[in-house]
Amino acid sequence: MSHSIGTDLGAVRGIPAVRPPGTGEAQYAPPPLRSADARIALLGGFRLVTGHDPARIPAGSERLLAFVALHSGPVPRSVVAENLWPDVSERRAYASLRSALNRLRGAGCRILDAGPVELALAGGVGVDFQELRPLAHLLVDSAVASPGTAVSLGLGASEIDALSQDLLPGWCDEWALREAEEWRQLRMHALEALATRFISAQHFGHAVWAAGAAVRAEPLRETARAILIKAHLAEGNQSEALREFQRYRALLQAELGLRPTARLLGLVADLRSAATRCAGGPGRPRA
Repeated sequence: MSHSIGTDLGAVRGIPAVRPPGTGEAQYAPPPLRSADARIALLGGFRLVTGHDPARIPAGSERLLAFVALHSGPVPRSVVAENLWPDVSERRAYASLRSALNRLRGAGCRILDAGPVELALAGGVGVDFQELRPLAHLLVDSAVASPGTAVSLGLGASEIDALSQDLLPGWCDEWALREAEEWRQLRMHALEALATRFISAQHFGHAVWAAGAAVRAEPLRETARAILIKAHLAEGNQSEALREFQRYRALLQAELGLRPTARLLGLVADLRSAATRCAGGPGRPRA
């Protein structure tokens, strides 16, 4: 966790809000430290780490662990079997599930609690996605909250890096694609909200970084590009703002045959007018 980005920002990491009596602002405390023996990473690719070392597990069991780890609580065996083996009979799906569980046990992995009806991660197993998703929701919610319910945050580089990661990239299972798309939409809005908050706090380097991460993820997304331009303008870098607009305009025309919206044009109208006047001045050819 990075240091606070301003005196108006406190610490948060996706845990329930505690509203002190008589106050209108939700206050957040850091999460309790885990004494986890194992961690599952779903962002940027699947990884299982036990202690400090990556663990090797059977390839087929990765899908089982990932599916359960995507859920915040126990998952019925029937749901697991139907989603992981959708193209076979119910009997074969349950047999494949038992086989995957046996392979995990044979590899010495005590990651799942397998009950007769439900599957769940063992106690103390951390999941990066489950820890970051509440923070992303919090950022989006705080972007539309009224001033009386503003959320205090203390975020920085580590959160930007985490929000820049895709969920299970390269996985083609229908359930993985569905979850990945939902996460993509959420993290894009969260990055934009975070960049806007950095601009308000006058932390322009972080604002450019967060907005730039959103632009790199979705180069044709105008809302992300607009916030990046706003960050450059707020910092006083007019040339950077104008170049960013020109790059986006050219890309949008080349890829989709579209033009920027009036809202985006309004951000750089004065800059474009000044550039045109300068380009057409005495002794210089008009652009």
